[in-house]
Amino acid sequence: MSSSLLIERLDAPGCTAYLDDLQGLLSDCVALGASIGFILPLADAASRGFWTDTVIPGVEKGTRLLFAAKRQGRVVGSVQLLLDTPANQPHRAEVAKLLVHPEQRRQGIARALMLALEDAARTQGRELLTLDTRSDDHAEPLYLSLGYKVAGRIPGYALDAVQTTRRDSTTLMYKTLPARPAKLGALHPQESC
Repeated sequence: MSSSLLIERLDAPGCTAYLDDLQGLLSDCVALGASIGFILPLADAASRGFWTDTVIPGVEKGTRLLFAAKRQGRVVGSVQLLLDTPANQPHRAEVAKLLVHPEQRRQGIARALMLALEDAARTQGRELLTLDTRSDDHAEPLYLSLGYKVAGRIPGYALDAVQTTRRDSTTLMYKTLPARPAKLGALHPQESC
């Protein structure tokens, strides 16, 4: 990496401060065919609206955590942890919208974002993470290398972002997070004589 990378959890004001970067990141990824819920042509209003109408309100409510990878003061990647799960799933969270700017890929940014997300999930008391990704996409090997397991595939799940007449399959994945190591002395406190 040519310059240092900072992974930061953004609060609502932080999201607003980096709104242009986040909008550009989303638009650039979709333009290259990322399967993240949008199709081309992606209007600026739709890209910006995703952040202002969905992400920022979720961050404000605490139902969504947003992690940003920053390099030289600009957001070059992001990922979200969705905490708003049904009452019978308080132990689970969902990974969403892992994005890395096309010019910044293959530099460990996605892995660094995912590791920060997993650490935050543990802090939030979440033991099970779920996600879906386009089958056979470049993100699938990353998730596998991080210990995610394939639960199954759904054919024809989503329209391709560029070739909207084509329907892509999605791979459902999950990971059970290992418990945080106990602090030294917490497992076997010394007995007094």
